[in-house]
Amino acid sequence: MRVLASGVFDLIHYGHIRFLEEARRLGEPNPWLTVIVASDETVKRMKGRSPIMPEDQRRALVEALKVVDEVFIGERILDMDRIILLTRPDIIAVGHDQNDIEEQARYLISGKGYKIKVIRIGKFGSEALNSSSKIRKRIVEGSEKRS
Repeated sequence: MRVLASGVFDLIHYGHIRFLEEARRLGEPNPWLTVIVASDETVKRMKGRSPIMPEDQRRALVEALKVVDEVFIGERILDMDRIILLTRPDIIAVGHDQNDIEEQARYLISGKGYKIKVIRIGKFGSEALNSSSKIRKRIVEGSEKRS
């Protein structure tokens, strides 16, 4: 089964790895995991800041993970219908913080009559370091203590 997952993947951490592993597992017994990495422009619009790593490097890192079969950089404007037509997923895996993507996917699937499941995957990792933002903050705090 074909599974579609997406994210920013800036400062890849344990939560990202577990999310992608769980997404792939949804497609068993013969999974194919496609990942959409958010474009730099999308990250700026969504988070109000540029990612630390540029989109081509984030894509290369995700592509290097053994659980991932193919990776695309997302469009500047999210076009869920275009993504579905391009990747033809049986399942769309959404992360614990991807409410907008889940809502858009469910709306489109219901409106177009697509036979696609949307499955939410929970959080992974300790609360202290379960997001790129928290890791970035920890790095900044650590460098300030050394000054």
